[in-house]
Amino acid sequence: ISLWFKRTEPGLNKYLITGFDTEDNRALLQFSSDQLLFQNQTGGSNNTIIKSNAVFRDSSAWYHFCIIVDTTQGTDTNRVKMYVNGSQVTSLASSTYPSVNTDLELTDSANSILLNQKGDGSDFNSGYYSEVVVLDGTAASITDFGEFDEDSGIWKPINVSGLTFGTNGFYLDFENSGALGADVSGNSNNFTVNNLTAIDQ
Repeated sequence: ISLWFKRTEPGLNKYLITGFDTEDNRALLQFSSDQLLFQNQTGGSNNTIIKSNAVFRDSSAWYHFCIIVDTTQGTDTNRVKMYVNGSQVTSLASSTYPSVNTDLELTDSANSILLNQKGDGSDFNSGYYSEVVVLDGTAASITDFGEFDEDSGIWKPINVSGLTFGTNGFYLDFENSGALGADVSGNSNNFTVNNLTAIDQ
Protein backbone atom coordinates (compact mmCIF):
# COMPACT_ATOMS: atom_id res chain seq x y z
CA ILE A 1 0.00 0.00 0.00
CA SER A 2 1.40 3.38 -0.98
CA LEU A 3 -0.56 6.61 -0.73
CA TRP A 4 -0.06 10.31 -0.18
CA PHE A 5 -2.45 12.03 2.20
CA LYS A 6 -2.89 15.56 3.51
CA ARG A 7 -4.89 15.79 6.72
CA THR A 8 -7.37 18.62 7.22
CA GLU A 9 -8.78 17.56 10.60
CA PRO A 10 -6.19 15.90 12.86
CA GLY A 11 -7.78 14.10 15.77
CA LEU A 12 -10.20 12.07 13.67
CA ASN A 13 -9.76 8.32 14.15
CA LYS A 14 -10.71 7.52 10.59
CA TYR A 15 -9.87 5.14 7.76
CA LEU A 16 -7.47 5.73 4.86
CA ILE A 17 -7.99 2.46 2.97
CA THR A 18 -9.89 -0.72 3.79
CA GLY A 19 -10.20 -4.17 2.26
CA PHE A 20 -13.59 -5.27 3.55
CA ASP A 21 -15.75 -8.36 3.43
CA THR A 22 -17.26 -8.35 6.92
CA GLU A 23 -16.20 -6.98 10.30
CA ASP A 24 -14.48 -10.35 10.80
CA ASN A 25 -12.56 -10.26 7.52
CA ARG A 26 -10.87 -6.99 6.71
CA ALA A 27 -7.59 -5.15 6.39
CA LEU A 28 -7.26 -1.46 7.11
CA LEU A 29 -4.91 1.48 7.33
CA GLN A 30 -6.20 4.24 9.56
CA PHE A 31 -5.43 6.97 12.07
CA SER A 32 -5.90 5.98 15.70
CA SER A 33 -5.28 8.79 18.20
CA ASP A 34 -3.31 10.41 15.33
CA GLN A 35 -1.01 7.37 15.22
CA LEU A 36 -0.82 5.27 12.05
CA LEU A 37 -2.38 1.81 12.41
CA PHE A 38 -2.29 -1.13 10.01
CA GLN A 39 -4.44 -4.13 10.86
CA ASN A 40 -5.44 -7.42 9.24
CA GLN A 41 -8.26 -9.51 10.63
CA THR A 42 -9.40 -12.91 9.37
CA GLY A 43 -12.20 -14.95 10.90
CA GLY A 44 -12.62 -12.38 13.65
CA SER A 45 -9.02 -12.72 14.86
CA ASN A 46 -6.39 -10.01 14.47
CA ASN A 47 -3.29 -11.64 13.00
CA THR A 48 -1.57 -8.35 12.21
CA ILE A 49 -1.47 -5.08 14.15
CA ILE A 50 1.25 -2.52 13.51
CA LYS A 51 0.82 0.89 15.18
CA SER A 52 3.29 3.75 15.29
CA ASN A 53 4.33 5.55 18.45
CA ALA A 54 4.65 8.73 16.42
CA VAL A 55 1.60 10.91 15.81
CA PHE A 56 0.82 12.68 12.52
CA ARG A 57 -1.01 15.96 13.14
CA ASP A 58 0.47 18.35 10.60
CA SER A 59 -2.39 19.64 8.46
CA SER A 60 -0.09 21.76 6.28
CA ALA A 61 1.99 18.90 4.86
CA TRP A 62 1.53 15.90 2.61
CA TYR A 63 2.45 12.57 4.20
CA HIS A 64 3.52 9.49 2.27
CA PHE A 65 2.28 6.36 4.06
CA CYS A 66 3.49 2.99 2.86
CA ILE A 67 2.96 -0.56 4.13
CA ILE A 68 5.09 -3.30 2.58
CA VAL A 69 4.03 -6.88 3.29
CA ASP A 70 5.92 -10.08 2.51
CA THR A 71 4.63 -12.96 4.62
CA THR A 72 7.11 -15.40 3.04
CA GLN A 73 9.85 -13.91 5.23
CA GLY A 74 11.22 -16.21 7.94
CA THR A 75 11.73 -13.37 10.44
CA ASP A 76 8.36 -12.09 11.63
CA THR A 77 9.44 -8.43 11.88
CA ASN A 78 10.31 -8.50 8.17
CA ARG A 79 6.79 -9.54 7.16
CA VAL A 80 5.18 -6.13 7.61
CA LYS A 81 7.06 -2.84 7.39
CA MET A 82 5.60 0.64 7.86
CA TYR A 83 7.12 3.71 6.23
CA VAL A 84 6.35 7.42 6.55
CA ASN A 85 7.97 9.88 4.16
CA GLY A 86 10.51 7.34 2.99
CA SER A 87 11.75 6.24 6.42
CA GLN A 88 10.83 3.00 8.15
CA VAL A 89 8.83 3.36 11.36
CA THR A 90 10.65 1.26 13.94
CA SER A 91 9.21 2.79 17.13
CA LEU A 92 5.92 0.92 17.48
CA ALA A 93 3.15 1.16 20.06
CA SER A 94 1.82 -2.25 18.96
CA SER A 95 3.38 -5.00 16.86
CA THR A 96 1.71 -8.30 16.08
CA TYR A 97 3.09 -9.90 12.94
CA PRO A 98 1.33 -12.40 10.66
CA SER A 99 2.31 -16.04 10.43
CA VAL A 100 4.34 -17.25 7.46
CA ASN A 101 2.40 -17.22 4.17
CA THR A 102 -0.66 -15.45 5.64
CA ASP A 103 -2.90 -13.99 2.93
CA LEU A 104 -4.04 -10.48 3.74
CA GLU A 105 -7.60 -9.33 3.24
CA LEU A 106 -6.76 -6.17 1.31
CA THR A 107 -6.30 -7.85 -2.05
CA ASP A 108 -8.69 -10.77 -1.55
CA SER A 109 -10.83 -10.82 -4.69
CA ALA A 110 -13.95 -11.45 -2.57
CA ASN A 111 -13.49 -8.16 -0.73
CA SER A 112 -14.30 -4.58 -1.60
CA ILE A 113 -11.52 -2.01 -1.39
CA LEU A 114 -12.59 1.39 -0.13
CA LEU A 115 -10.86 4.72 0.30
CA ASN A 116 -11.94 7.02 3.09
CA GLN A 117 -14.34 4.75 4.94
CA LYS A 118 -14.49 1.72 7.19
CA GLY A 119 -16.52 -0.57 4.96
CA ASP A 120 -19.96 0.06 6.31
CA GLY A 121 -20.32 3.62 5.02
CA SER A 122 -18.99 5.26 8.18
CA ASP A 123 -15.86 6.81 9.70
CA PHE A 124 -14.93 9.10 6.83
CA ASN A 125 -11.56 10.82 6.90
CA SER A 126 -11.03 14.49 6.20
CA GLY A 127 -8.26 15.34 3.79
CA TYR A 128 -6.79 14.91 0.33
CA TYR A 129 -5.48 11.80 -1.43
CA SER A 130 -2.86 11.54 -4.16
CA GLU A 131 -1.00 8.72 -5.92
CA VAL A 132 -2.75 5.70 -4.37
CA VAL A 133 -1.06 2.41 -5.28
CA VAL A 134 -1.77 -1.15 -4.15
CA LEU A 135 0.37 -4.02 -5.46
CA ASP A 136 -0.99 -7.56 -5.37
CA GLY A 137 1.59 -10.35 -5.14
CA THR A 138 4.69 -8.15 -5.17
CA ALA A 139 6.55 -6.93 -2.09
CA ALA A 140 8.14 -3.79 -3.48
CA SER A 141 10.81 -1.55 -2.00
CA ILE A 142 10.10 1.89 -0.55
CA THR A 143 12.28 3.33 -3.33
CA ASP A 144 9.76 2.04 -5.88
CA PHE A 145 7.38 4.77 -4.69
CA GLY A 146 9.54 7.79 -3.92
CA GLU A 147 12.97 9.33 -3.52
CA PHE A 148 14.71 11.97 -1.46
CA ASP A 149 15.27 15.18 -3.41
CA GLU A 150 19.01 15.69 -3.85
CA ASP A 151 18.76 19.43 -3.14
CA SER A 152 16.14 19.73 -0.40
CA GLY A 153 16.30 16.24 1.11
CA ILE A 154 12.49 16.11 1.03
CA TRP A 155 10.81 12.79 0.18
CA LYS A 156 8.93 13.08 -3.12
CA PRO A 157 6.90 10.79 -5.40
CA ILE A 158 8.33 9.15 -8.51
CA ASN A 159 6.77 7.55 -11.59
CA VAL A 160 5.17 4.26 -10.53
CA SER A 161 3.54 3.34 -13.83
CA GLY A 162 6.08 0.59 -14.55
CA LEU A 163 5.43 -1.40 -11.37
CA THR A 164 3.90 -4.89 -11.43
CA PHE A 165 0.43 -4.33 -9.96
CA GLY A 166 -0.86 -7.92 -9.90
CA THR A 167 -4.41 -9.12 -10.45
CA ASN A 168 -6.14 -7.05 -7.78
CA GLY A 169 -3.63 -4.20 -7.69
CA PHE A 170 -4.41 -0.70 -8.89
CA TYR A 171 -3.06 2.81 -9.34
CA LEU A 172 -5.26 5.86 -8.82
CA ASP A 173 -3.65 9.09 -10.05
CA PHE A 174 -6.87 11.18 -10.00
CA GLU A 175 -5.87 12.95 -13.21
CA ASN A 176 -9.25 12.46 -14.92
CA SER A 177 -11.62 14.91 -13.22
CA GLY A 178 -14.59 13.19 -14.84
CA ALA A 179 -13.56 9.75 -13.54
CA LEU A 180 -11.65 10.24 -10.30
CA GLY A 181 -11.81 6.51 -9.55
CA ALA A 182 -10.11 5.44 -12.79
CA ASP A 183 -7.42 2.78 -12.33
CA VAL A 184 -4.50 3.64 -14.62
CA SER A 185 -2.45 0.51 -13.81
CA GLY A 186 -3.82 -1.29 -16.87
CA ASN A 187 -5.97 -3.61 -14.74
CA SER A 188 -9.16 -1.56 -15.05
CA ASN A 189 -9.89 -2.08 -11.34
CA ASN A 190 -11.85 1.16 -11.38
CA PHE A 191 -13.42 2.63 -8.25
CA THR A 192 -17.00 3.86 -7.98
CA VAL A 193 -17.06 7.49 -6.90
CA ASN A 194 -19.51 8.48 -4.18
CA ASN A 195 -20.35 12.12 -3.38
CA LEU A 196 -17.46 13.48 -5.45
CA THR A 197 -17.59 15.68 -8.52
CA ALA A 198 -14.98 17.13 -10.85
CA ILE A 199 -14.56 20.14 -8.57
CA ASP A 200 -13.22 17.82 -5.84
CA GLN A 201 -10.18 16.93 -7.92
